Amino acid sequence: MEARIRDVFAQQAFMHTLGASLVRVHSGEVELRLPITPALTQHTGVVHAGVIAAVVDSACGAAAATLAQPGAEIVSIEFKLNLLAPASAGFLRAIGRVVRAGRTVTVCTGEAWAVSGDREQLVAVMQATMMSVTGTAASPPPARDLGALGT
Repeated sequence: MEARIRDVFAQQAFMHTLGASLVRVHSGEVELRLPITPALTQHTGVVHAGVIAAVVDSACGAAAATLAQPGAEIVSIEFKLNLLAPASAGFLRAIGRVVRAGRTVTVCTGEAWAVSGDREQLVAVMQATMMSVTGTAASPPPARDLGALGT
């Protein structure tokens, strides 16, 4: 299971673009690490909320994947993120945990911690719903010609 999760994570170009790495994989729980760099901050010097959302969402998705059937793909279908404090130095530690795994839908919680030196602060919490899909269901629908709609 861990090798499968690591292989899927290695294929996630966006996580690599951000600089995230997979630190820990357990059944129902995954930890990611993201170094905080100036490229990930907004104009005030703190990590952009979209970056935090992306890394915690990925941690939740990977946690759900640890309990999914082999061959199934995990996609996010909903999440809510509460930002609790700014993060501006060190690294983010994102932890995703499965609350309840179903055959198709899995509910997870996630946390983002800012770690700088010996200080660790909770900066965000997430509630996420993941869906397990097989076959071509994970593929996006074909593009539509909007000109045909008269717009």
